Amino acid sequence: MSRILVLNPNSSAGVTASMDAALAPTRLPGGPEVVCATLAEGPPGIETQEHVESVVLPTARYFESHPADAYVIGCFSDPGLHLARERVRQPVVGIGESAFLAAIGLGRRFGIVAIKRGSIPRHIRAVRQLGLESHLAGDRPLEIGVTALLDGPRVIDRIVEVGSELRDRDGADVLILGCASMGGYRPEIEQRLGLPVVDPAQAAVIRAIGLISLGYARAG
Repeated sequence: MSRILVLNPNSSAGVTASMDAALAPTRLPGGPEVVCATLAEGPPGIETQEHVESVVLPTARYFESHPADAYVIGCFSDPGLHLARERVRQPVVGIGESAFLAAIGLGRRFGIVAIKRGSIPRHIRAVRQLGLESHLAGDRPLEIGVTALLDGPRVIDRIVEVGSELRDRDGADVLILGCASMGGYRPEIEQRLGLPVVDPAQAAVIRAIGLISLGYARAG
């Protein structure tokens, strides 16, 4: 059986468990095994550029030492994506990049639900690097830290509040959840807002499944 390794680059086991549970729909009969892991040496949450930079080398090294048929970086900032693609031959996908690509197939303009205001510049850089500026409706923060995102009902209400602003003020017709740990809330958020909602971890794993199914290995 093929194997997809999804690495949470922060050290919060709760975040990994939340992401793992939200990936249940990607575990298809006869499909690849989807395994989630936690980078023990990472910060409790990746919320700043310093946090992002601190896990670039550890993420690439983790992939090098843990064989799989495809790798997923389970952080919306995609730390170590380019380095990991240099280090291993198997496909490496980031959940941020995958979410943006999924969103443009679901609507005209996407809104990003950021965890904190400081995350927004990183999101904008990523959107620009992919050439998707014309698809970005807006990027608004929850002002909730990574580990606090596990606090179910309160967080869902706040996501709906921010999502409503992205929909009604910014004109978003698709929402992207800007963290790996919010996927379990997707069904209720979609129901309450009436918009498609992209969980980046789900988008990345489905993308990895496609690459494996078609027999791709990375070139070079």
